[in-house]
Amino acid sequence: MSQAELTTAAAPRTPRPLWTLGILRSELTTTLRRWRTLALLGVLAAVPVLIGIAVRIETSDGSSAGPGGGGGGPAFLAQVTNNGLFLVFAALSATLPVFLPMAVGVVAGDSVAGEASGGTLRYLLVAPAGRTRLLLAKYASVLVFCLVATLVVAASALAVGALLFPVGEVTTISGTRIGFGEGLVRAGLIAVAVAVSLTGFAALGLFVSTLTNSGIAAMAATVGVLITVQILDAMPQLDGIHPYLFPHYWMSFTDLLRDPVYWDETARNLGLQGAYAAVFGSAAWARFTTKDITV
Repeated sequence: MSQAELTTAAAPRTPRPLWTLGILRSELTTTLRRWRTLALLGVLAAVPVLIGIAVRIETSDGSSAGPGGGGGGPAFLAQVTNNGLFLVFAALSATLPVFLPMAVGVVAGDSVAGEASGGTLRYLLVAPAGRTRLLLAKYASVLVFCLVATLVVAASALAVGALLFPVGEVTTISGTRIGFGEGLVRAGLIAVAVAVSLTGFAALGLFVSTLTNSGIAAMAATVGVLITVQILDAMPQLDGIHPYLFPHYWMSFTDLLRDPVYWDETARNLGLQGAYAAVFGSAAWARFTTKDITV
């Protein structure tokens, strides 16, 4: 072999855009086809079904459900009996504090650590995409899961709501009425807003995943951080730090049901999630690009 051929063979391969898209497609396929992921989506889809059936049984005698009927429950629950579309909002209100972020925490925490514990991370790093592109592909796949999980909850709630309750014009929080079509658009915007609300926590989970080679430990630590921060956000004595905690503005999506829409809290939520994504995404990159991969 000539010297030129040796030089060509030894030269590092330059990552190509199509190769990067292939890495992303592979990550998405792997993430969404795992039995654990499908089980999580199944549980999320079941939550609106249980809420809808519970409300249907409770109101079978003509009484109203939720806070207006003397019982507790997620926001918008009292309006479900009058309009099945409100089951979408009630289901998202019920799943956002716990179920949705826990599912995201499991997927994000396992994204890197799971590959390391399974012994496949070294083989992934042999590809010419490099560590940075691989990490971005993993984060993108977690973000896609955030959107898919939220849409699964919304779609399940919409189907169950239309099946068990009447649908029609939507009464906004401001007291005005909008058409069913515009209500569906608002529901879609709310689902996207909820998915975006999870991006900061997803970056935090990705960072935790780079700190260990145990997928179970990373998932447990990520969920533990979620529970701890949720507790801190619920303590009135710590109200000074509440605006800086990632779940503080999660319920701001309710402002999208006002007429006109109130954007202030939503904008704060988007800014906070962007800050968390930037800080913990950078930390994950710094850790992953310097990490000694031995397994």
